[in-house]
Amino acid sequence: MRLLIATDAWKPQINGVVRSLEYMASEAPAHGAEVSFLTPESFRSFPMPTYPEIRLSVARRGRVASLLEQANPTHIHIATEGPIGLAVHGYCRRQGRAFTTSYHTRFPEYVCARFPVPPGLVYGALRRFHNSGRAIMVSTPSLEAELKGHGFRNIRRWTRGVDTRLFRPRKERVLDFQGPIFLFVGRVAVEKNLGAFLSLRLPGTKVVVGDGPSRTELEQAYPDARFLGPLTGEALARIYASADVFVFPSLTDTFGIVLLEALASGLPIAAYPVTGPLDVVGSSGCGVLSHDLREAALAALDIPRDRCRAYGETFTWRESARQFFSNIEGACDASPAR
Repeated sequence: MRLLIATDAWKPQINGVVRSLEYMASEAPAHGAEVSFLTPESFRSFPMPTYPEIRLSVARRGRVASLLEQANPTHIHIATEGPIGLAVHGYCRRQGRAFTTSYHTRFPEYVCARFPVPPGLVYGALRRFHNSGRAIMVSTPSLEAELKGHGFRNIRRWTRGVDTRLFRPRKERVLDFQGPIFLFVGRVAVEKNLGAFLSLRLPGTKVVVGDGPSRTELEQAYPDARFLGPLTGEALARIYASADVFVFPSLTDTFGIVLLEALASGLPIAAYPVTGPLDVVGSSGCGVLSHDLREAALAALDIPRDRCRAYGETFTWRESARQFFSNIEGACDASPAR
């Protein structure tokens, strides 16, 4: 299999989409696959308003067709619905090429958080985009049920994993703040609902790792919280291991790889009972899901860290890759459905 993955989300962005695709590429040889990427690096691009690290590409039809023909893939996967995804989608439709897609982001909810656009209008456009492919990959049962309710078809499961060698419990604590420490890791933006976390009356210290358009505003509004900026790799892993509870206030994330990183580090989860936390944490006993986020955060302090670590170890990138490549091969090699 020579797989080309078209994605608008790419380095230097730090998010779950980029991390997932990088891990799939690293696991590809074990599945007899050779992976190449079509990313913003191949096009002229400009920063997205309020999201300067996200580049909007000028993906012209001729340029896209030339790059695809040079790559000569046997299979095509469209990871995002941005300019590159749309351009490759158009190419596949014109050429009669089979392709798969994945649904990473609750895009209608993100759009509606910023602009007065009816969600049904956005869902309609996304439904036409994804249903024209052979399969849509989603990360959780809750998201699958939600998309089916909006008329999406041919849905297949693609779960996520975590690097348990990097994200693990550690004896040393690098955060010299008053405890207990309640941690959030992710993009500092309106869709993450961070105000719901930072406004809680909690003992100890609230810590935020990440960057984004809301950071300055939130730093001014919540001066007692500690904003550490974006971190990756070993530096990020040490922060996880130094905290006591991972608080996840988002109401729109479809999965949340940060949840797996926290669990693998021995951190219990406090979150709302919504898509993502419901599927990842569920009834594992490794977190507290409640519409009262303060209650959840305080109750999570009593959860044993070794229980969280053991549960986090059950999510592997190897199994994630097996699902990913099986979905692509099975969908694209099958006869087209009427």
